[in-house]
Amino acid sequence: MTLHVERDGAVLRLRLDSPRRNALDDASVAALIGHLEAAGQDDGVRVVTLSGTGDDFCSGFDLVGRNQARGERPRVGSIQRRLPAQAHRLIPLVLEVQVPVVCVVRGWAAGIGFQLALAADFTVAAGDARFWEPFLARGFTPDSGAAWLLPRMVGMARARELLILGRELTGTEAARWGLIHRAVDGDELDREAAALVATLASSATVAVGLTKRLLNTGTSLDLHAHLANEAFALELSSRSQDFKEGFAAFSEKRPPKYQGR
Repeated sequence: MTLHVERDGAVLRLRLDSPRRNALDDASVAALIGHLEAAGQDDGVRVVTLSGTGDDFCSGFDLVGRNQARGERPRVGSIQRRLPAQAHRLIPLVLEVQVPVVCVVRGWAAGIGFQLALAADFTVAAGDARFWEPFLARGFTPDSGAAWLLPRMVGMARARELLILGRELTGTEAARWGLIHRAVDGDELDREAAALVATLASSATVAVGLTKRLLNTGTSLDLHAHLANEAFALELSSRSQDFKEGFAAFSEKRPPKYQGR
């Protein structure tokens, strides 16, 4: 598995590339985690993009390749020991990193590929992209946060339909269900994603990151705890250079020029 990494000014581009429809393996998951952690600490990164090489975004985790590489059955508890540092670290990190993450999906987004699209702040997909949770069809239970993310986004009935009945969704259907930001014709996908990334890269990055944190923690807190977090976020964002620029631009009746500081 290869992960292509490109820094384009304020944009960090991560692109999956493997012969099994960009399926993830242990090395690629570790690489994604490393780059996302670094992006969260790099003041120059204002947006992260996730995409796939070729016709598909990500077909899930490469279980076949893992089993072939090992050649023998792992000892009991291997999954339980491994997941917290791999898939179960990656998905929370996409949610928690305080820069916006944009996912660009064409073709298949299955299993953990689907979860990456769900966890991203904005996912733009081709209308004919295919979103699928393959777990029960293969005889095992969901991982990578599928049973946590889906009920919160589309409710329990539709989550059951996706996870237990294995319904596949097109990109158009995923957008209609509210699972992704937008679905567009395939030939418009790159242009649509680029416009979104440009908007985010010129936004008030500190405030964007703190707002992302408020959105992703708010559903698990009572109102008073959430309001305390709001006060904390407002205190931090109002001390940023971008706040000063936004206030000046409002006073001077001009568009703001945010620097992400």
